[in-house]
Amino acid sequence: MPSWLPKGAQSNSNTERLTAESQLIIKNNKDVAPYTSEPDADSILILTPLKNNAKHLARYFALLDKIRYPRNRISLAFLVSDSTDNTQQMLMESRQWYQEKAPVEMRFKRFEIYRQDFFFSLPRSQRHLRNKQRERRVMMARARNYLWTRALQNEQWVLWIDGDLEYYPPNIVRDLMVHDRDVIVPNCLVRRKTQQNRWKHSVYDRNAWQETPKSLKMISKLKEDAFLVEGYKSLKTHRKYLDNFSKNETIVPLDGVGGTFTLVKAHVHRSGVGFPAWLFQHQVETEGFAKLARAHGYSVFGLPFYYIRHVVG
Repeated sequence: MPSWLPKGAQSNSNTERLTAESQLIIKNNKDVAPYTSEPDADSILILTPLKNNAKHLARYFALLDKIRYPRNRISLAFLVSDSTDNTQQMLMESRQWYQEKAPVEMRFKRFEIYRQDFFFSLPRSQRHLRNKQRERRVMMARARNYLWTRALQNEQWVLWIDGDLEYYPPNIVRDLMVHDRDVIVPNCLVRRKTQQNRWKHSVYDRNAWQETPKSLKMISKLKEDAFLVEGYKSLKTHRKYLDNFSKNETIVPLDGVGGTFTLVKAHVHRSGVGFPAWLFQHQVETEGFAKLARAHGYSVFGLPFYYIRHVVG
């Protein structure tokens, strides 16, 4: 019986208590069930939006090749936007190699490349300026929405991966899946060398956070059109980031997430939860997605002590 069919429909005693209209609806559900495709069990769609990412693609695929998950259950989809480097050509060459020349056991179920230009230009030196964030994040939301609505087919899971990650554990997909949450993220770090020539790690993704009494009090005083963004000393939101949790808090509920490595049950997207390109509870893009998912009743969680690493910048 399909997973979407009401559980009460399996019991005759429950059915007898339903109205005539409800019984007819359940009957129609049962009649169409044999012709309805269920999500392909354990299948995963990896989505990555890209812009001028050529210098990171070799490492992207090197990390992907190390993932311990059946290759024939993995589909890939990329969106190339406003790129002027060799990103698109390199993806096309990668697709040809993986899907036509590589050993069968290395081939993906699907490997798709989309192109959608938004003609949005922002110098890299301005990428992290606070006054540019709303416009930048809105464009990122549009790109993400274009990608998942074009690429999602019958997969059970969706995994958003940044194109410029430096490291993640090979078993990460199964490690995240085992928690059985609607949306879940690891803790994304960045490392820099100190003056003593030692590596120092810090949190890269400040978009993964939990509201606090102080942050909620602050939000209650905001104007309706106020836009919140994390990681700026000039804007204190009083939220709790993944590096603020104690060692015994291995999995924690979140109100905001980033998109560096975000595992989503596909039914979340299918229910209409995407990435707001408008303000939703003062957020857009990935944080807006988390807020929207929670508003729909879905679980959003983070793993403070499960680490991945992003490149600097």
